[in-house]
Amino acid sequence: MTGDVMPPIALDRRLFLSSLAAPLLASEPDGARDWEWRVYGADPEATRYAPIDQITRENVGELKPAWTHRCGDHSNRPQTTMETTPIVVDGTLYLLTPRLKLRALDAATGELKWEFDHQGGRKSRRSAGIGRGVTYWKSERGDAKRIFFPVRSLLYSVDAETGELDPAFGEGGKLDLKHHLDHDMEGLSFNSTSPPVVWRDLVIVGGGGGEGPWPAAPGHIRAFDARTGERRWIFHTVPRPGQYGYETWPEDAWKRVGGTNNWAGMSLDTKRGWVFASLGSPAFDYYGGDRKGQNLFGNCVLALNAETGERMWHYQVVHHDIWDYDLPAQPALITVERNGRRVDAVAQVTKQSFVFLLDRDTGQPMFPVEETPTPPSQIPGEETWPTQPIPQKPPPLSRTHFTRNQVTNISPKSQAKFTKLYDETDVGPLYEPTTKRGTLVHPGFRGGALWGGCSFDPERNLLIVKSDENTNRITLAEAKENEPFEYNLSERTLVRDANGYPMIKPPWGYLTAIDCDEGDFAWRVVHGEYPELAERGIPKTGTPSHGGSICTKGGLTFMAGRFDRKMRAFDSETGETLWEYQLEAGGFATPCTYMAGGKQYVVIAAGGGKGDSPSGDAYVAFSLG
Repeated sequence: MTGDVMPPIALDRRLFLSSLAAPLLASEPDGARDWEWRVYGADPEATRYAPIDQITRENVGELKPAWTHRCGDHSNRPQTTMETTPIVVDGTLYLLTPRLKLRALDAATGELKWEFDHQGGRKSRRSAGIGRGVTYWKSERGDAKRIFFPVRSLLYSVDAETGELDPAFGEGGKLDLKHHLDHDMEGLSFNSTSPPVVWRDLVIVGGGGGEGPWPAAPGHIRAFDARTGERRWIFHTVPRPGQYGYETWPEDAWKRVGGTNNWAGMSLDTKRGWVFASLGSPAFDYYGGDRKGQNLFGNCVLALNAETGERMWHYQVVHHDIWDYDLPAQPALITVERNGRRVDAVAQVTKQSFVFLLDRDTGQPMFPVEETPTPPSQIPGEETWPTQPIPQKPPPLSRTHFTRNQVTNISPKSQAKFTKLYDETDVGPLYEPTTKRGTLVHPGFRGGALWGGCSFDPERNLLIVKSDENTNRITLAEAKENEPFEYNLSERTLVRDANGYPMIKPPWGYLTAIDCDEGDFAWRVVHGEYPELAERGIPKTGTPSHGGSICTKGGLTFMAGRFDRKMRAFDSETGETLWEYQLEAGGFATPCTYMAGGKQYVVIAAGGGKGDSPSGDAYVAFSLG
């Protein structure tokens, strides 16, 4: 597929598939009117699907703001944003503010119940970082209810009912994730942005350090006792002697290689007792001469026994990554209709615009994947892997190759500038190795698909994914004398013009529905627009985005995230826009939806702070009035 727009089409099988909806649902709630968004991805499987239908395709046009909660702690210097998807448990909505204060609100009214400030009221000009969500845990005995959430390297445990730190967990209610890594962490940083996963009385965490070329922390996955913070198991994402995958690295790699971390979050199969993680690339992201080999478990979908940390299976989507092609989103655990039968699957979206559909029991692809020859590197010492896995279905979500005639023509000035840049840069097909002259990488390190991941509609057998068209220019440079590595970056640029428009011709953003039976697109629409281009008569271009979509039983797909700052509802059957609302600041997060007091709400964090959107502080809840 190229970047050409596909018209929305509906599939004839929809009525048949709707009859399968009940068995397809992994965990149908006792009563839809009481359904709550209790987990970051809607459910432990991260389907981002809500089986509620008070808001439908017929009445969604009547949606209006029901309440707005303003956090009051945003800033433009330093610039803050909000990427949080709230959760709702027992009538309480839990969120993170721009400064990562934890707040509990009444889910029906938005009234504040309590606040926990990890800074203890102290003011700081330093940004608190990014927090994409929080995790609720109720002990197996039922005597403890906690909210877990990370801030940089610290994992906090807060009483879900009072907002007080749990003094029994870690050191006074917090655990320093820089510790317990089985690695010398002197001088290394650690950061976690996604909520952990809870399994029984374990809290399972990812996160990691920098991406090089300076030494970086590893991204080992660990489980801690949810009551005490004591480490219960660790899975080394860079294997050690005697561990599976050790032979895919140099002998001493485990002592020094960082990265290979799960930064985008994990999902949980409660039936099997397995946790699923998507891993990033090893550090250094753009040069691997000191880590020759396939580099397991970098860039892998990884299934682990949640109780023990034992590897159940893995699937590597990039071998020996030198393009920063981290797996950017939670694996979504979906049950699809394939050839007349139900199949438990794993859906993994990638920055390269691919979607890998894997059998959940074995990790084997459900559609053909070809190991495709790729070019060798011209950088001394670098040994690229000779092939890379390319799924034959579903088609790529966006363009995976950038040709000269695809340079933007949005203005003569931009076209001339970028044509010159194109001619001065090494350009090839996907997986063109990085060079000292400069290489165009498309899709770049901002996708394709990113941390917003995908949503799944089980009634329609549709996987819905947003994707972007972003290009990077990467230039390697030999390290300076006395630097502890061979190559550094002299350039790592997201290539856009003075107005923020991408280097490639539009469209620049899509929303796509994939038929999980056939592996083809059910529909694809351009998503987002720049008002100033629309005024010039330029057809809808789409925009880059942050955040993801959610689906509902009402036949709707909700998403914000685009640079035009609009929240939209789409018809899940066709992709048609049925409703939109102009936010004050960009809604660069994934929304949630739930029932409270007999009413369905849809909530988005409008935190801005990206593109030309000023920072904002509002959580906006919509309902039918």
